[in-house]
Amino acid sequence: MKPMFLALLLVLTQTRQGAAQSSLPIRAFHLDMRIQVMTMPALRAFAQKLHAGGINTLIMEYEATYPYDNHLLIPNRYAYTKAEIVSFINYCGGLGIDVIPLQQSFGHVEYILRHQRYKPLREDDKALSQVCPLQITEDSLLFTDLYTQLAQTHPSQYIHIGCDETYLLGHCARCRKKAEEGGISKLYFDYVGMLCNIVLRLGKRPVLWADMALKYPDAIRSLPAGTVLVDWNYGWDMNRFGDHQKLLASGLTIWGAPAIRSSPDNFYLTKWAKHFNNIRDFVPAARQMGYKGMVLTSWSTSGAYSYVYESENQLSDLQAIRHVYPITGFNILISAYVASLRSPEPIDVSQFIIDYCHRQYGFTRDQSLAFWQALQTAPYEVTNGVVQSPTPLALTALIDSTVAAARTLRTLQPQKNQKEFAHYCLMADIRLQYLRFEEIEAEANSPTLTRRDIPALLIRLRALLAEVPSLSQRFIDLNKNDFYLSELKQENDLRSVRIRELYARLSKTPGSKPR
Repeated sequence: MKPMFLALLLVLTQTRQGAAQSSLPIRAFHLDMRIQVMTMPALRAFAQKLHAGGINTLIMEYEATYPYDNHLLIPNRYAYTKAEIVSFINYCGGLGIDVIPLQQSFGHVEYILRHQRYKPLREDDKALSQVCPLQITEDSLLFTDLYTQLAQTHPSQYIHIGCDETYLLGHCARCRKKAEEGGISKLYFDYVGMLCNIVLRLGKRPVLWADMALKYPDAIRSLPAGTVLVDWNYGWDMNRFGDHQKLLASGLTIWGAPAIRSSPDNFYLTKWAKHFNNIRDFVPAARQMGYKGMVLTSWSTSGAYSYVYESENQLSDLQAIRHVYPITGFNILISAYVASLRSPEPIDVSQFIIDYCHRQYGFTRDQSLAFWQALQTAPYEVTNGVVQSPTPLALTALIDSTVAAARTLRTLQPQKNQKEFAHYCLMADIRLQYLRFEEIEAEANSPTLTRRDIPALLIRLRALLAEVPSLSQRFIDLNKNDFYLSELKQENDLRSVRIRELYARLSKTPGSKPR
């Protein structure tokens, strides 16, 4: 091909890529700080990576890491200082990245409602996920105060107010009465409209997740002008939450949101193909529907918590339900998102994998496809020893497939970016340990279990426990530059707790260490 034609082809390709990006002026990444809090140097490095990929917006779900002045119980031990926040925002601004703060304001506020100071605001005194919308007013100051502080440190024109998954709507007596009189939709939209107006009076535009609004699509138009709705879709039907056409007809600005970590992902399972396909399908669909932005979500946990009570009325702790492997292991999906934003057409997932593996690891086409096959191998959950697969699959067969996938990953020898590749190998080994434990636990729960069976189970459990130190150290070594050591140790402990508990139960040695 002649050099002049090559140059023209490059210009045309860049023009088409530019047109694809310009049709989505907001190209965002959502960073979840509920667990797995990144250190400030790691945040800066992450922002630099996003900038290199053309991302111009970062939505920070700070949760308890934002240093609120007038609400000193909200920040946790990993909270940043205000100086760190301001410095980071300025750093991102220098990269052309707008930092949007996300403050949950309806559901998912356990980290606030757990404290006695905020007890009167609870929708339910034991299920602490949601504020009562009839207890919060502009004069009650909580969210007015929190938004005001966020507005002071964030020059962005947006504040994200959350408002998703408010499953306790109409639960308390007062809310139930209002819902009976005017409907659940009025209960939701009156409160959310008030929050939006607080944000608007601060000179900002409110952003909220669209799932609950879609449940009551006829009321969407009651939201104030300037509101932005984020339509999160992780690979399901457009009408999953409600009549999608009414969202499009609302006249409000809409952004879309695929995901790279979401249910049922956890430490032991990543639905790689699901997330690649979600990015491939939803980004161009949102562009066709006229969405003005795209937000890649990456959830570190489900947002649901298990409550630990030391007495009937005294909350001791909240434990996040469903932990996911850290963001450090998902560069390939972030790159797929970037590629999709740049492409006017849906990305070809297999070709993307081949190109990425060649560029990042120096793999041949065959090696790249072997890698992709290993990632996709038998991505099934296990519940009570039963494999949740489309067709019957024995747990032993799932383990055999996982062994083969882990062996394939170990056989591949990347010529560069070995540390990035090591995350895949560690994820595979963590999954394999988990599946072997699931097999042992299923046998331990069999009604045919006898005392004669226990020694053999203990031998297998000791083998799993012997792997724990190595897996834990690998996890720390790969992630210690991005997260706090205490967080990493806690994640390691959580991953092995079921193995230790079953060993202690079967060996009848409470509190003893494995021999």
